[in-house]
Amino acid sequence: MKKVLIFGGIGGATTIGAAIIDANKRGYNEYELAGYINDSAVGESFEGFPVLGGKEDIPRFVEEGYYFINTVYKIDGQVDRRKLFNSLNIPEERLAIFVHPLAYLAHNVTLSPGCVIMPGVTISSNTVLGKCCRVMAGAFIGHDVEIAEHCFFAANSCVGSDTIIDEWSYFGFNCTTRGKLKFGKFSVVGIGSVVTKDVEPYSIVYGNPAKFQRFVNDKDYV
Repeated sequence: MKKVLIFGGIGGATTIGAAIIDANKRGYNEYELAGYINDSAVGESFEGFPVLGGKEDIPRFVEEGYYFINTVYKIDGQVDRRKLFNSLNIPEERLAIFVHPLAYLAHNVTLSPGCVIMPGVTISSNTVLGKCCRVMAGAFIGHDVEIAEHCFFAANSCVGSDTIIDEWSYFGFNCTTRGKLKFGKFSVVGIGSVVTKDVEPYSIVYGNPAKFQRFVNDKDYV
């Protein structure tokens, strides 16, 4: 199996690490968890797996043949996270695509390098996910959805069909979006929201129906 390192900390990274371990037990044999990358915890361990280094060690890890999953995201900080990720210069062929065996993906779904699909996920036909998207447990994505890179779908979120989602967008727990909508880059949908209208770039919306609340505090916007 290919050895994968997860870039992040306890929570986002270890949740995916646990899913890889569970997938191995179920017969999935493409990737196995080797450990984590975290600048502030080098030499420690997360849930029994070592933190093998920080971001400055990534070139060495590439040379050593490791694969990578990125989980470093934060609302009101996505622009900085984008700059950080791009600075790592991880070759796309080393970004692991992990699909848990309990997920359902239609035969014509397209996954780009770095995508993570957790258990219980459903993704319908002709949907395309860009680089490093994460779809967490129980999320649903309809058919013919175009998703740009580094988008995040929290557990049990539901995205309607024929939707266009720009880069680094975030969908919170249990949110639901109507079909045929557009979500601008760095947009955020809050927990439990019901979205019936397009969401502008850099906007945070929440509620039922979801309404604009504020813009994100990201440097290339303000």
